[in-house]
Amino acid sequence: MRGRCLPSLLGVVGIVMMPALVAAQTDSARTAWGDPDLQGIWTNTTTTPLERPEDLADKAVFTPEEFAARNAQVAEESSLDNRPRDETGAYNEFWMERGRLNLRTSLVIDPADGRLPSLTPTEERRREDHSADRAAHSTDSYENRSAYDRCISRGLPGAMMPGFYNHNYQIFQTPDHVVVLVEMIHDARIIPLDRRPHLDSSIKQWLGDSRGWWEGDTLVVETRSLTSKAADRITTTFGAGTDTTVIERFTRTSVDTIDYQISVTDPTEYSASWTAAIPMSALDGQLYEYACHEGNYAIGNILSGARAEEQATR
Repeated sequence: MRGRCLPSLLGVVGIVMMPALVAAQTDSARTAWGDPDLQGIWTNTTTTPLERPEDLADKAVFTPEEFAARNAQVAEESSLDNRPRDETGAYNEFWMERGRLNLRTSLVIDPADGRLPSLTPTEERRREDHSADRAAHSTDSYENRSAYDRCISRGLPGAMMPGFYNHNYQIFQTPDHVVVLVEMIHDARIIPLDRRPHLDSSIKQWLGDSRGWWEGDTLVVETRSLTSKAADRITTTFGAGTDTTVIERFTRTSVDTIDYQISVTDPTEYSASWTAAIPMSALDGQLYEYACHEGNYAIGNILSGARAEEQATR
């Protein structure tokens, strides 16, 4: 959907500084069967980076004055309308749903420096090999394109990460299930709440095998058995590996805010676990079908362009 990406400052302040007000606002937000009510349409879009910028190394939270200046600076720097006029690009800023900064200087809140933990040597080598393979073979076939390019999935944690547009979600609840419908690539996450065991670990899925439960007013979701096929490790996908465990926490903190936190543990990839806090703000609207392939000529043009270059070289 073309977004109405409302400022999430109030939500962030509420999460960090106003627990009494939060309790008063959410006491009545219950389903008919008594669970906290998370239902509705939400967006997590923001220009706050996943990792804290180096020039903000010692600052976890902006002051209001710093926020105002930095928000304007980031909006100006990220705008596609400011590209050089001779640079080819697919979109202008009209199509973007960037949102704005949060008060925090990074989405990562653990480690405390706001940066992802260091990679393991094995993962460093895997990424180097993957990058080299992409550079040499990315236009050989559609099978060499990423799962995101092919409109298959962004996997986890990518499906819950903010970005440039369509980072909107609709949450449905029943007494024994929660469904998170993701607008981008129309992924639907069906999360049982009945404490059933996880699937056998040999069964890998794009969005993994999720199980949820309530801890007080917080919905906790544990996901295992993710496939590594979405593991491009770029901003828009950020797929996990086969040894990844993802823990998510959804807490409704006001009428228009969910405190969403996601923790990722993968001993084959990172030297330690990490956690990101990504506030979700209510949207007054609806999700529309994300018809990713219809009218999308990107893959065909990429491959036909590569074949034309090869023919010209020969």
